[in-house]
Amino acid sequence: MKFQNYLKKAIVLSFAFFLMSFNAGYAAKPNEYSFKVTNKTSVAIKKLLASEDGEKYGFFDIGSGIGAGKSANMVWDKSTDDGNCEWYFKAVFADDSESEAVTFDFCEEDLELDFD
Repeated sequence: MKFQNYLKKAIVLSFAFFLMSFNAGYAAKPNEYSFKVTNKTSVAIKKLLASEDGEKYGFFDIGSGIGAGKSANMVWDKSTDDGNCEWYFKAVFADDSESEAVTFDFCEEDLELDFD
């Protein structure tokens, strides 16, 4: 019985640390690659899709989304540090429409992605 209580506490604590690290990812730290996304449309962006090859897309974590007319700062995961500079991005909007794929050079400093 003690082991089960210990296991439950460990799982809850691990989940709490995971959530804290998730929120901390939005504040860029020195040596992290970050960029700004601006939604210039009248519909909220609910997902960003990212791809190195333009064929296989994964989700870029944008939390609860980017509202119409709003901007958000994004931080790349460390696992991409040795990846290509050029990435394809698409926005998925709240009305389930998708933008065209656009290539961005993430080696560029102060990069801003505008969806309009």
